[in-house]
Amino acid sequence: MKNFVLMVVLFMALQSSARGDDNIKTAALAGSWYPGTRAELNSMLDGFFAAVPDLPTGGADIGVIVSPHAGYFYAGGVAAYGFKAAQAKKINTVVILAPTHSISFSGASVWADGAFETPLGRVAVDAELAQKILSFDKRFSFRKDVFAGAPGHDENSVETQIPFVQKAFPQAKIVPIIMGYPPDGQTIATVADALVTSIAGRSDVLVDVSVDQSHFHPDNDAHAIDARGLGAIEKMDIDALLAGHEKGEMEVDGFHVVAAAMLYAKKADYGKAKVLKYATSADVTGDKDRVVGYASIMMYRDKPSAAEPAQSSGVAEKGVLPLSEAQKKRLLQIARETTDAFVRTGKVPEFTESDSRLQAEEGAFVTLTKQGQLRGCIGNILGSGPLYRTIRDMAVAASSQDPRFNAVTTDELKDISVEVSVLSKPRVVKGVDEIVLGKHGVIVSRGMFNRGVFLPQVATETGWTKEQFLSELCSQKAGLPPLCWRDPMTTIEVFTAQVFGEKEQ
Repeated sequence: MKNFVLMVVLFMALQSSARGDDNIKTAALAGSWYPGTRAELNSMLDGFFAAVPDLPTGGADIGVIVSPHAGYFYAGGVAAYGFKAAQAKKINTVVILAPTHSISFSGASVWADGAFETPLGRVAVDAELAQKILSFDKRFSFRKDVFAGAPGHDENSVETQIPFVQKAFPQAKIVPIIMGYPPDGQTIATVADALVTSIAGRSDVLVDVSVDQSHFHPDNDAHAIDARGLGAIEKMDIDALLAGHEKGEMEVDGFHVVAAAMLYAKKADYGKAKVLKYATSADVTGDKDRVVGYASIMMYRDKPSAAEPAQSSGVAEKGVLPLSEAQKKRLLQIARETTDAFVRTGKVPEFTESDSRLQAEEGAFVTLTKQGQLRGCIGNILGSGPLYRTIRDMAVAASSQDPRFNAVTTDELKDISVEVSVLSKPRVVKGVDEIVLGKHGVIVSRGMFNRGVFLPQVATETGWTKEQFLSELCSQKAGLPPLCWRDPMTTIEVFTAQVFGEKEQ
């Protein structure tokens, strides 16, 4: 019997090991793109890092680096610049954001767990962070074939980064992400929002963007082409980067990946960029006829001085910390179930949520429409409890307390659609020039009793000019003269909102 039990235990251990090995990505490029032995690879990396001079980063807090992914003989010396600069910060996880080179697909592939192996050993995947990103949106998946590459075309975009991670941050884990091609704007935005949401609250995560620059031009032409692309990145001008590639004026290899990282960096308050090193393959080979460009870049924020308090990490103006698709779906479900239950029974249902994002204290509105027409809209500008409970309470109010409408009846429920708006904290503006229609919700107030608010979508739905929007807000909502927004005694505040409804699900 003991022997039988021992055999079962051994069998289970072997099965467990086999399953674990399924998610171990072995090195495909060792011995070709970089040295194949531990001693040779260590020696080469040590040489690269030693050759990097003291960098004038000014104590920058680096959140993103951009690194080349060519063979180490050509680009390793450039890649070392970004990794060495980021060593000034305690890093426990490196998100490797990379393009696909040989497999076309939509969305992004996230390696979910396990480890990647190089001659320096194995580096574990940060499974917790990877799962957060994977669950954020249906555009994310776990596809091993993308990381392997097409037959005869081993994918290099992630693997070339890993020995640098192991050398610069020996204790760090990784989250490898490969973005699909051809690029699309929605995936760029979704990747950025997923990173903002998933990394939120952690200062120990570095995003490493794996891209080269232009390919196979004469050296002088490559310098000119790359200067345009790098200029857009240093200005953190995402629109210019995308437009430059559409016009064929720039050639960042994986420009859509860089755009996603730039959008993440801006939302996460790493809003500055600096090129640390640029070179071409000609600087190594001497052949200037057909070169490849390489750059090492950092995206960062300035560290406050000792006498200056740290500023909050910056999604205040950009908006609410993004909600995942699953979180949006749950809030809509709460709003719908509350509306149905309260209209039918007069009772308010109870909900319990363990998701910390849904427990955040934020303002929110619930909007009800009937066959496309407004049927009720009530909200709180500032949260006064967990978000999910605010949604519940506003669903009750929208269905029964909007003074413009009678309470929703049971017969109407089949025709009612639910929309949720989750709000950022308002800020006072100095002038109406700061208001961006369609982006900003606006609050006007004078004294304690005259106050009105329009959500951002009001401007889009009505097509009003800014003057019409503000005048209607003053008269309709605040009970003030239509031109009260011109009066210096009137306070004007703006906020942003994430707006989502049942029709989008």
